[in-house]
Amino acid sequence: FPTELDQSAENEVFVVNHGWHTGFVIQATDIHQEIPELKQRFGNAPYIEFGWGDKEFYQAEEITSGITLKAIFLPTDSVVHVVAVTLKADKYFKNSEVEKFCLGNLELDSLVEFISSSFFRNQSGNLLKLNHGIYGDSQFYKAKGDFHIFNTCNKWTAKGLESTGMKISTSFKLTAGSIMNYLSRERSSDRIDFNLNCE
Repeated sequence: FPTELDQSAENEVFVVNHGWHTGFVIQATDIHQEIPELKQRFGNAPYIEFGWGDKEFYQAEEITSGITLKAIFLPTDSVVHVVAVTLKADKYFKNSEVEKFCLGNLELDSLVEFISSSFFRNQSGNLLKLNHGIYGDSQFYKAKGDFHIFNTCNKWTAKGLESTGMKISTSFKLTAGSIMNYLSRERSSDRIDFNLNCE
């Protein structure tokens, strides 16, 4: 995994903590080749945020105990939440906890492949749009995989981090706090390129 001496670690990646869930923010050009539909949908937005979660819980206008219990204890359909981010994530989400780190090209390719493979595609290979998203210029898409207590939005983020080569145990990363705590510990240990200029 890239260290602060690895000059190829030039690609900015952000993880944002929204309280219930976490998401990745990457430069839009890094994902457009893999998912050109997002270029069509979000135009020239410089960054895109991705989150994965329970279809009903994520899209609900009001979170009820019934929705919460169903999401936790029953396998349910999932969605990817995609947001056009117009500034660097630490500025756009200035009221949220944000961790930034730098990836080499191969590590970034692995993360992009992980994100792309999270989208459901129909027989024609197209994404399936659902409702508009919950903030900013955003969109829900049908995702692969069932959501349940052992396969949460934050476990999805942990799997994405693991795809880049990070030594993260995905088994117990079920909360947003556990994801951010892991990144904070890695930043303190200098094992990951954190808060660099990614150049």
